[in-house]
Amino acid sequence: MKKTFFAALAATLLLAGCNEAPVGKLTESGLDKAKFETEINGKKTDLYVLTNSSGMEVCITNLGGRIVSVMVPDKDGQKKDVVLGFDSIQDYINVPSNYGAVIGRYGNRIGNGTFELDGVKYDLPKNNFGHTLHGGDKGYHTVVFDAKLASSNVLELTYLSKDGEEGFPGNLNVKVTYILSDDNAIQIKYEAETDKPTVVNLTNHSYFNMDGDPNITNSDWLLTLHADQYTPIDSTFMTTGEILTVENTPMDFRTPTAIGSRIDDASFVQLVNGKGYDHNWVLNTGGDINKVAATVESPKTGIVLDVYTTEPGIQFYAGNFMQGTDTGKKGIVYKHRTAICLETQKYPDTPNKKDWPTTTLRPGEKYTGETIYKFSVKK
Repeated sequence: MKKTFFAALAATLLLAGCNEAPVGKLTESGLDKAKFETEINGKKTDLYVLTNSSGMEVCITNLGGRIVSVMVPDKDGQKKDVVLGFDSIQDYINVPSNYGAVIGRYGNRIGNGTFELDGVKYDLPKNNFGHTLHGGDKGYHTVVFDAKLASSNVLELTYLSKDGEEGFPGNLNVKVTYILSDDNAIQIKYEAETDKPTVVNLTNHSYFNMDGDPNITNSDWLLTLHADQYTPIDSTFMTTGEILTVENTPMDFRTPTAIGSRIDDASFVQLVNGKGYDHNWVLNTGGDINKVAATVESPKTGIVLDVYTTEPGIQFYAGNFMQGTDTGKKGIVYKHRTAICLETQKYPDTPNKKDWPTTTLRPGEKYTGETIYKFSVKK
């Protein structure tokens, strides 16, 4: 289903692309803005460039609200692009993916593609091992957001997710704001309102490469997760409903640990089930945006990423399904485990696990969430 949807979009895009502007000035990351200027289903797409006084650059497209590139300095002062993505809208259509995207209406998985709310059962697309993943085949990673560049460092994206879209109830007005601060932090603010009881769990799916070189795997990067517990999964990547301690397991990242040091430990069933790390950690931060939830660092470049969030959980995905089939920016093939994702979120399958932090949103309420990806250098 996913490939069929993207194929239809590709046909639309090919026709619109005939009117593209000629190649012009490139962004600092090497992107040609003209290759992002087209029309899909009557809505215009573009590339928006955010900059700050420190010289950092972040490029975002309103197709899926995707972060396309992030240029930050390494320990030698050389700028590196630390996220994976593609060189054009056409590439994003040709290769169905979540690279850099806003994920919704429900990030992560909903078990068996169904949930019940106020006595009503809702059936959703089953697009991942019999479950609903990242909002279904036509989740927010596929839609064109309305975009407003409020200033040189602020981008506002809005989208009306209609009642029944991918099976979810309620007309949901979504707003995602990207703010690039002068201290090299990307602040993402999420807001949503509904006219009918529904469930909402929004996140960002950027693939970070801390070396700024997609040819290098994530094995040596040092990861810290401020979490004493995690939610285990079965062989279909669905949470079991348990919350377990990380103590004395390969899931313990409470001190900086090389990602590759234990990832292939076949004696630990969770790493077998996840084909490596692809789990939700229960954060110790209590939703305090001022507390660091996670840190990842490249010993090679010295680039450090600190993650702050109001959410109770974070999904650490180690790129286990990256198989060298996607050719990204500058013609580089994205090989196995050459990036990681740190997706801040409510716990997976919360609509079916009533004791977990709720994702229910009702009319008159406002969904809010905030995540900060802050970059620095350790010399």
